[in-house]
Amino acid sequence: MSIAEIHQLPIEEKLRIMEALWDDLREHFERLEITPSHKELLDERRTRVQNGVAKLHDWDAVKSTIGRP
Repeated sequence: MSIAEIHQLPIEEKLRIMEALWDDLREHFERLEITPSHKELLDERRTRVQNGVAKLHDWDAVKSTIGRP
């Protein structure tokens, strides 16, 4: 599928493709090395959540709001 074809898809189909890609990437994640800059960013975000500066949102809850006004 070309990028041009992807641009033609309805948003719902694009979201299904994104979910499939994330699921596939998650399966391979353990084999990937995290760059030092990404690790630093993740550590900073974790610290912000632990200190109450940022809040995590449940993905299923967020996903259910996509496309709603």
